[in-house]
Amino acid sequence: MTSTLRLEKITADNFDVATGLKVRPDQEHLVAPVVKSLAEAFVHPETAWPRLIVDGNRPVGFVMAFFDIDFAGGAGKGTDLRSGLWRLNIAAGEQGRGYGRFAVQAVAAEIRRRGGTHLTTTWHPGEHGPEDFYLGLGFRTTGETSGEQRVGVLDLL
Repeated sequence: MTSTLRLEKITADNFDVATGLKVRPDQEHLVAPVVKSLAEAFVHPETAWPRLIVDGNRPVGFVMAFFDIDFAGGAGKGTDLRSGLWRLNIAAGEQGRGYGRFAVQAVAAEIRRRGGTHLTTTWHPGEHGPEDFYLGLGFRTTGETSGEQRVGVLDLL
């Protein structure tokens, strides 16, 4: 990881690069492709925050945060608003270099900037899954599930 690591807004100029990022084949069932994330960001522009992770001039990953989503769904009527990490895709050849950690820290900083005190995320448990990565960053499981995924939270206080 270099000192020129940054997040870039997704634009027409970097769209093809972003959608071309691929995780390892054994991880493809664990995270949606970038193009799906960008489609979701398009239909949820008020809550989605998609960004390209760039090291120098080299794209190395994609991250998408969410802000103030009612985690209880329609039944919650705004009583369980959360912000957090929606997607994290680190390119297959770029994993293990600190880019995921950087992306989570950048999302945490943006949530803090917006007044939030917790970062929520979900992950698929099991082999090749990211659970150890998230727990190593300080996330704790909440005991909740979202679909087939575990829910974790990182306190930002």
